[in-house]
Amino acid sequence: MTQNNEEVQVSGIESKFMRVALMIVAAFLIFVGPTYIVYLMADILKFDYVASNLVGVGLLIVGLAMLIYLIRKKVIE
Repeated sequence: MTQNNEEVQVSGIESKFMRVALMIVAAFLIFVGPTYIVYLMADILKFDYVASNLVGVGLLIVGLAMLIYLIRKKVIE
């Protein structure tokens, strides 16, 4: 048998699984954070309306920051 000179990486940002997982997490934070999480906190859990909106905006900012990071690291081409 012959071996390929390719290295197989299981963890780290270079692996395909981590790329996909980080992109899904970023999309989840951007779209679900400001909508469904705010609804869940405000209407179902009866949190303060302003506090739930601040959490939603925070999740949006974290998701956008993660997306910008992934673009700069050329994970998203």
